[in-house]
Amino acid sequence: MSNPADQLYRIRHSAAHIMAEAMLERFPRAKIAIGPPIEDGFYYDFDLPRPVTDEDLKWVERRMKKIIGGNHAFTSREISADEARELFQDQPYKLELIDDLVNGRVDENGEHIAAPAETLTVYTQNRFTDLCRGPHVERSREIDPRALRIAFRPPAGAYWRGDEKRPQLTRIYGTAWNNADELQDYLERLEEARRRDHRVLGERLGLFTISPLVGRGLPLWKPKGTILRDTLERWLRDVQVDNGYEPVMTPHIGRLDLYRTSGHYPYYADSQYAPLEVDDDQFLLRPMNCPHHCAIYQSEMRSWRDLPVRLAEFGTVYRYEQSGELHGLTRVRGFTVDDAHLFVRPDQLVEEFQGVVRLIQQVFGTLGMTDFSARVGIRDPQSDKYSGSDELWQKATDAILLACRELGLEHRIEEGEAAFYGPKLDFIFRDGLRREWQLGTVQVDYNLPERFDLEYVASDDTRQRPVMIHRAPFGSMERFIGILIEHFAGAFPVWLAPQQVVFIPIADRHVAPAQELAAQLRPAGIRAQVDESRNRMGNKIRLAREQNIPYMLVLGDRDLENGTVSVRLRDDEDLGAMTLAEFAAMARRVIDGKLLTLQ
Repeated sequence: MSNPADQLYRIRHSAAHIMAEAMLERFPRAKIAIGPPIEDGFYYDFDLPRPVTDEDLKWVERRMKKIIGGNHAFTSREISADEARELFQDQPYKLELIDDLVNGRVDENGEHIAAPAETLTVYTQNRFTDLCRGPHVERSREIDPRALRIAFRPPAGAYWRGDEKRPQLTRIYGTAWNNADELQDYLERLEEARRRDHRVLGERLGLFTISPLVGRGLPLWKPKGTILRDTLERWLRDVQVDNGYEPVMTPHIGRLDLYRTSGHYPYYADSQYAPLEVDDDQFLLRPMNCPHHCAIYQSEMRSWRDLPVRLAEFGTVYRYEQSGELHGLTRVRGFTVDDAHLFVRPDQLVEEFQGVVRLIQQVFGTLGMTDFSARVGIRDPQSDKYSGSDELWQKATDAILLACRELGLEHRIEEGEAAFYGPKLDFIFRDGLRREWQLGTVQVDYNLPERFDLEYVASDDTRQRPVMIHRAPFGSMERFIGILIEHFAGAFPVWLAPQQVVFIPIADRHVAPAQELAAQLRPAGIRAQVDESRNRMGNKIRLAREQNIPYMLVLGDRDLENGTVSVRLRDDEDLGAMTLAEFAAMARRVIDGKLLTLQ
């Protein structure tokens, strides 16, 4: 949760402090770490003398509500580093934070790099004081105890500072809302989110698996999941070709010097795997596709008439993610990006940027993903992690803002959200459970062309520098499919469904005719199978619904006599009998139109 001015932010931030106070009463020897607000609540990390139990959590929640009822004031004061060290002398994690604050390594939430702090801020409520920059509610009764719940997620292990070599702490989650109705609505959505969990649905629908033998964070795509993924990729390739993109393929590794040139090494060294030694040279599993595409552009001289050059690739990249951060398909160690890089003349930049935005809107619209917002990420002027001159950064930022204005695209601007080489426009999608996900991204980059010394011959025969646009409508295919699974609850639009039709023979004598009919549908591009099991018809229909197969074609004696099939939809609607040709025409219309409905 990113807006400290928001009242809900203050409520949750204050509730985190109250939870820490109650936990210290329950566990007097506990050591406390940090406790920020998050998108749907708050958490606090504790080093506890023993495992926390359900009874502990119930006690803590009751105690929190009593503290809230005391209507305690949240007061702040500035203190010196020495005063802070004395105040938190028995809290080693706070002492480490104090040292980092004084040296400018983190801010008071233990997050971003900041300027060295001359003084520190602490907040006190009741009998609890915490190192914190705020803000908080003025008094504890601004928190509605009926809108508070802790352990709405099970306690989890969390390494201190996200480093698996550091102590593992216990993370206690809580959630707080403006009123009880908001809390109830959230808890219902949370239960629905559990039902839609892509990890559970992915296994149940036979889409993917993660094998400990292969390694965590490295998903294996089963046949059905591969059909789903391949269908998405084929469609986007077609859309890209229609928009003037050219396909390329590049290797999964490259010389370390390639990534030194691009700046990805050492900028992203913490998220990269160790270099490989090959023939007295060093190679790296690629963390990004853009350096490879720069090398393709660099392979031949271009004229101003050749630009824009639009290179597209579904390129697999590898990033080190800590074990505790891996999560199904949405946080993995190897993933494929629907990547493209456009090399354009400066006078083409705004128009090409707008073309990319329109393509992303087309992609989202086809999938029915219309609830999204736009965010322009610019660099944090206080940070030194960015590459390139102020002048080039300003040019890139101005181009994005101009493109948004001319498109009439509403957007917000956020400092610190830029890539290290340039500002970007991100699309934030809100799914069926109103959760926000960052998906499509478009970035303007003057820096990599400088780093790679990329050129084209201008109309006056001078050598000029192109500008790069990075874009990825889906981002990671793995993450995007995980989001799609949850958004559609596994009930994909027909064109994406791995299995579109299942024939359900009523008796064994109907199996062979069903196989013949299924074979007639496949040349029409309709994915059809036959349930040849010995289950009763009712069980076959139930299993097909559980697999979210869009169409069930029941075949019995009367259907064979009349030359028809009895059509049922996965939502249990019965469309009655129709000829196979009539059904095929209906299904093809739904598939070809990429409709979100079944008829």
